Amino acid sequence: MATNDKCCTIVPYFKVANGKLADFKALCAKCVEQTKNEPKCLFYGFSFDGDQAHCREGYQDAEGALAHLENIGPLLGEILKIAELTRLEVHGPSEELAQLRVPMADLNPQFFVLEYGFRRSMST
Repeated sequence: MATNDKCCTIVPYFKVANGKLADFKALCAKCVEQTKNEPKCLFYGFSFDGDQAHCREGYQDAEGALAHLENIGPLLGEILKIAELTRLEVHGPSEELAQLRVPMADLNPQFFVLEYGFRRSMST
């Protein structure tokens, strides 16, 4: 069963430096505010387990993911000064991931190819 779903999710995990959690969370709030205006962003938010953080984010397609990376670049730079990127996954169909592999290579992500599934249209 193939999928017509073009959604790309970026799945980063961070370990926040000692004493920097409040600073990290302040940057997270800025990221959320800045991302709200991205038309191809489906969802975006941060969750925490102590000093570990995860950004839950999804985009309509690779174009939306790339637009986000460009939009959030300076804030991500600030985040990486106080937190280590411990794991980065990117999920999506192979055609979409092909557009992300080179632009994201410096972040060393693991790419997961979506082969089966569906997406429901939900109103907010």
